[in-house]
Amino acid sequence: MKKLSFLLIMLFFFLSCKSTKEMSTQETKTPFVWENANVYFLLIDRFNNGDTTNDLNFNRNKKAAKLRGFEGGDIRGIIQKLDEGYFEKLGITAIWMTPVVEQIHGGVDEGTGFTYGFHGYWAHDWSAIDPNFGTKQDLKELVEKAHAKGIRILLDAVINHTGHATEFDEKYPDDWVRSSPNCQYNSYDTNINCTLVSGLFDIKTESKDNVALPHFLVEKWKKEGRYEQEIKELDDFFAQTGYPRAPRYYIMKWLADYIVDYGIDGYRIDTAKHTTEDVWADFKKVCDAAFSTYKTKNPTKVLDNNPFFTVGEVYGYNIGAKQYYDYGDKKVNYFENGMTALINFDFRNEAKMNYENIFSKYSDILQNDLKGNTVMNYVSSHDDGWPFDKKREKPFESATKLLLAPGIAQVYYGDETARSLDIEGTTGDATLRSMMNWEDIKTKESTQNILTHWQKLGLFRKNHPAIGAGIHTQISSTPYIFSREYSSNHYTDKVVVGLDLPLGEKEIIVGTNFAEGSLVNDAYSGKIYRVQNGKVTLNTPYQIVLLEKNNK
Repeated sequence: MKKLSFLLIMLFFFLSCKSTKEMSTQETKTPFVWENANVYFLLIDRFNNGDTTNDLNFNRNKKAAKLRGFEGGDIRGIIQKLDEGYFEKLGITAIWMTPVVEQIHGGVDEGTGFTYGFHGYWAHDWSAIDPNFGTKQDLKELVEKAHAKGIRILLDAVINHTGHATEFDEKYPDDWVRSSPNCQYNSYDTNINCTLVSGLFDIKTESKDNVALPHFLVEKWKKEGRYEQEIKELDDFFAQTGYPRAPRYYIMKWLADYIVDYGIDGYRIDTAKHTTEDVWADFKKVCDAAFSTYKTKNPTKVLDNNPFFTVGEVYGYNIGAKQYYDYGDKKVNYFENGMTALINFDFRNEAKMNYENIFSKYSDILQNDLKGNTVMNYVSSHDDGWPFDKKREKPFESATKLLLAPGIAQVYYGDETARSLDIEGTTGDATLRSMMNWEDIKTKESTQNILTHWQKLGLFRKNHPAIGAGIHTQISSTPYIFSREYSSNHYTDKVVVGLDLPLGEKEIIVGTNFAEGSLVNDAYSGKIYRVQNGKVTLNTPYQIVLLEKNNK
């Protein structure tokens, strides 16, 4: 009996140790936190041409103005770079791609030269992938391979407008779209019940009237042999949701299919302030339901318990406005209407401030007024003609401020390689949308050095939720040293960072962030140091120190 009791005690002790070990492993595994995401934003057509056989479709062979036609980039090109480990080395945790949906077949001149829908924002058929971008199988492969590497995929949702009508493209019916007046942008109404650009047809998103499918879509689907399937799915969607067959809900259904069919993780919402906010509240409900359906059907492919992510393009919103966007005659809280995050259009201006002013301001707002939500910061983008560093003279500073700032970091393709934003012969935003400068990475040492800096900071952000989601505390102003701390459930993350430090020997105060006598890594130099008297003494040829706990 005593022998049996002893064996039971030992068994209990073994199981307890195993349980503790498993809990410890679970607690120390770095969780993915959207508030700390490192998002890589790319124009599919301009990133990498992985399949030259799909470069020409729908007879899009008219000569376009410079950088206003299709250049050949595609989903296959993104897969190639994913396979090469390019995004992993940058510490990227999510890839946001411009819309994949089938674009108008023709082109137009909006006053900036003849242009095709290479950018993805001129939808012709939301239910199909444009063959210039790739195939359904390509998208499926991309999502699966990205997820295998812990990288989320964001697509771009356009509900506000269709593409132009051309000699090859019939406009959507009048009960779907309006063609006037043009937006004046001086009140709530003159941002919404209007068209953004002459000839760019505005969806009547405010309507809840039942409308029939456009006849050209019906004929198109019949020719493609998928009419019956599309109608069945639409019937099921409207029966399940109880929504009227209004334009906005048709489009929501088509966009939700990319969640159910491929398992994408989020949407960037285009022109969010040009519809009534209830559109996005409804869209989030549709997306959440679709995400739940995907997870139920694919339990082994579920990455974690994070909900479906939405980030809104409320043009002109800045973090200082906190929860509201002010139209002048009305304030709207988009966070209460379907948005997890909003793009912060002021970061590229505030990046001119010193580190502490940016970091402390952002931490204070995100930890209080925007707690539970966040913002997406950027230094350059696809349609912002006033980036932080248009001449690419400060690529190191750009990386340091963007990737260490509280909130989500949005890396625009080529930020990390100083891709030129000033292309001779271009008009308007075309200058921001050149092909990715892969050759520079291969041949220029200066580009390689810039890329290495972005990689080191990006990986540090990826490994530490405290950077984007944690509480910021300044430790010292001269030299500039700060800490960040993030805690959730049983997980805690602490880092200490020093910037603009002297080359060679330097001393970093860590206080109580790391235990006395413990080992810490400097993620920038790759060296290991010991904490002594609340400090770490280093000797590195860099002006930056990224301290993290050594877990080995």
